[in-house]
Amino acid sequence: MILNKKLIVVMPAYNAEQTLRQTFDELPHEYVDEVILVDDASVDRTSEVAAELGIKTIIHPQNKGYGGNQKTCYQEALARGADIVVMLHPDYQYSPRLVTAMASMIVSGHYDVVLGSRILGGGALKGGMPLYKYAANRFLTLVENIMLGAKLSEYHTGYRAFTRQVLETLPLGENSDDFVFDNEMLAQAIYFGFRIGEISCPTKYFKEASSINFRRSVKYGFGVLSTSMKYLLQKAGIANSALLSRGGRRLS
Repeated sequence: MILNKKLIVVMPAYNAEQTLRQTFDELPHEYVDEVILVDDASVDRTSEVAAELGIKTIIHPQNKGYGGNQKTCYQEALARGADIVVMLHPDYQYSPRLVTAMASMIVSGHYDVVLGSRILGGGALKGGMPLYKYAANRFLTLVENIMLGAKLSEYHTGYRAFTRQVLETLPLGENSDDFVFDNEMLAQAIYFGFRIGEISCPTKYFKEASSINFRRSVKYGFGVLSTSMKYLLQKAGIANSALLSRGGRRLS
């Protein structure tokens, strides 16, 4: 716990057998109350390794996609009484040791959402981020900052912390089950007026770290632009998207 707030780390997992143990071992267990892993129909030993580590594990019998995986993660964390939820990929691409810092930014009362940014500090390329991914990240972030009226260093990190209120308020049931889920969630947080903070996070790209291929990256990019356009039209009163509606489907 941190200041009497229950901290749960959720891990959306797919074929994370080789990196899960290292990720888990570096968590600040003195502050983390529970770890929940959702195995999205992995074809390796991810769930077996999780069981060996004593991690609460939920197994999808069929692959539900990255967004579908996160929906299960957040539903379970809310059901288990989380006050703060940190989403951390079990592929060891992000530093687990920053969980405490991110959760502390939440309990300070200054932020409702905290992002572990690969761009702040300038270490993304040094950490092995492919140049085309870096260029796409910077371009999409620029466009989104203009269209969403925000000023974030990046929208595409998979390392995030949320208050319980955020997860209960956002209509996450309207979000995609694919990778653009992450981007839709941030657009929703901005639209609903939640405060977003960032912390510099070193990143590692290596063979075992999960990463979407070029084709899916292009699909994700168009999804990002579509989400930003929905936001812009909604703010202008031209359209009404369920994605940004207070009457949209929630997880709980």
